[in-house]
Amino acid sequence: MGKIIAYNFISLNGYYKGADGDTSWHRHGKEEEKYSEEMLALGNVLLFGRKTYELMTAFWPTPAGMETSPKVAAGMNAAEKIVFSNTLNDASWENSRVLNGNIVEKMEALKKSDSRDFAILGSGSIINLFTDNNLIDEYQVMVDPVAIGKGTPLLEGIKGELQLKLTAVRAFDSGVVLLTYVNQ
Repeated sequence: MGKIIAYNFISLNGYYKGADGDTSWHRHGKEEEKYSEEMLALGNVLLFGRKTYELMTAFWPTPAGMETSPKVAAGMNAAEKIVFSNTLNDASWENSRVLNGNIVEKMEALKKSDSRDFAILGSGSIINLFTDNNLIDEYQVMVDPVAIGKGTPLLEGIKGELQLKLTAVRAFDSGVVLLTYVNQ
């Protein structure tokens, strides 16, 4: 049975996206790029909500994505991807498919039937939904040393209390800190 890993970056004051969805404040240096390469090499199935999927597909399969970070782009493009959406009918990015309807039930079935791990990238609403349904096994939170004025907090609106255990801390030269927690 695979596990579900929620990965997101946040500002020092807890926002995963700023006003109007802005994430330009996120610091992503060479070490963070190397970490992305390492994670993509694991072969996890990538999970996205529609909005994050649309942002990712507008960049990674393009020449700009390949020029910016060739190894990450290659990993993103080659990875199996699932986008959760009730408005998309098909996904054009290679190795992508759309799941709609009761995605909690569908993800529970996938998690039980697949030995690979699943990684949610961004996609705050999916992280919240899966948190509320106790589907997420691990949370990786990359904390940027920046505070922003307005934004959307990570795990905003979850219905219950979430008890986590810190299992790893990794500091990057940029000042970014990666915190890894497991669900208790």
